[in-house]
Order: sequence, then C-alpha cells, then structure tokens
Amino acid sequence: MPELSAHQPSEESQGTPLGIFGGTFDPVHYGHLRLAEEALEALNLGAVRWIPAGQPARRASPRVGAAERLSMVHLAIAGHARFELDAAEVEAAQPSYTVPTLERLRRPEAIGEQRPLVLLLGADAFAGIADWHRWSRLFELAHIAVAHRPGFPIDADRLPPALSDIFRARFSADPAVLSQAPAGRIVSFAMTQLDISATKIRTLLSKGQSVRFLMPDALIDFIQQHHFYSEN
Repeated sequence: MPELSAHQPSEESQGTPLGIFGGTFDPVHYGHLRLAEEALEALNLGAVRWIPAGQPARRASPRVGAAERLSMVHLAIAGHARFELDAAEVEAAQPSYTVPTLERLRRPEAIGEQRPLVLLLGADAFAGIADWHRWSRLFELAHIAVAHRPGFPIDADRLPPALSDIFRARFSADPAVLSQAPAGRIVSFAMTQLDISATKIRTLLSKGQSVRFLMPDALIDFIQQHHFYSEN
C-alpha cells in the first residue's frame, strides 16, 4: 500500500472556498478526477478534499475494502498540488453520512466554521438529496455545487418539490458568492461528459478486459497487482 500523508493547507488558502468531494470511489477513475479538476477552475476553489466513504450508508457494500479504496484515491491524486485526501471516514467505525462528515470538518480542530466549504455533487445526486440523512442541515454547513452536462443547466421545475423551492431561493449563477459566506448557496458548473463509470470499470476488470485510458496507469497497475475486481 502507498504511504498516506495528511495535507496541511497553507495560511494563504484558509479563506478560499474548499471543495468537498465524497464518494465510494470503487474504483476512482478519470470521470471523478475530471469533475474535481473542472470544479477547481470553474468555482475558483483553493483545493478539493477527497473523502472516501468507509461504510457507505446508501448503497451496497463496495467490492473493495475501505483501506484499499483509500489507497487507490491516494494513487490517483498523487502529485496534484490542490487535491487533498481525508482518511477519517475510512477509519471511522460507523457508516458514512454527508452531514456528520461536514460537522466533523466544521470542528475548530479541523477546518472550523468560517472557511467556505463547497460540496461537489453530480446532477443526479443533487436531485436525490431530499432523501438524505438530515439533508436540510447541509445548507448550514456548506455550499453545494452541482455538475451538469454542457448545455443542460439544472432546471428547478424538474427537481422534486421539496428541493425546487430551496434551489430557487439559494441558487446563484455567480460562483463568487461562494467566498462571501461559509455555507448556504447553490451554484452549478458544466462538466465535460466522459462516459465512464465505476460499474463499467468493474465489469471490464471482471472479464479481464482493458481499462486503459479510463483511469491512471498507476492505479491500473495497483488493481492488477492485488487482483481487485477479478472473478478469478
């Protein structure tokens, strides 16, 4: 396993919005990496903090263990100066939920209450947040940035009723609002569409087929070395 090290942001970065990118990452791939990279630029984020879930609460158990998925994310983001890795959810004994994770980050010994946090979500995930654990508290803890297909912005009329009014009240087309408060706003950004999914990658690997150009080469080597996702 690669050695994991904590990222210590500089003092200059403390007031800039920090992207929060959670997920199972089973495995991490170029679709995840591109979302984080485009969010950095489109939203003027100081960094993106990747938070792999140890025990995902809203989906089936991952194919690969938490420590191994953490190592895969570590390999995938290695060398990127503005990507950070948070291992706390992997090390926790309880299932991962977004609101408790954000509450942990807001503690004084972590990030604190003042730095803007920006939760990065895809459009499908955002449309379903009204079913999340304590979801209304999300806006007390972070902003939300929704990635959408180019030319297809988020349509409030197509959101569930419980979410559409909140979207209209909190949405801004100007990402500059993210730096004006620690939490509470919704923004969106267009993301280059890559037809890549973890499900597709797991299927290819189970059949012994190539996943080259779907994920970093170092990660492919790591997966093959440990025989992850193989049916044999």
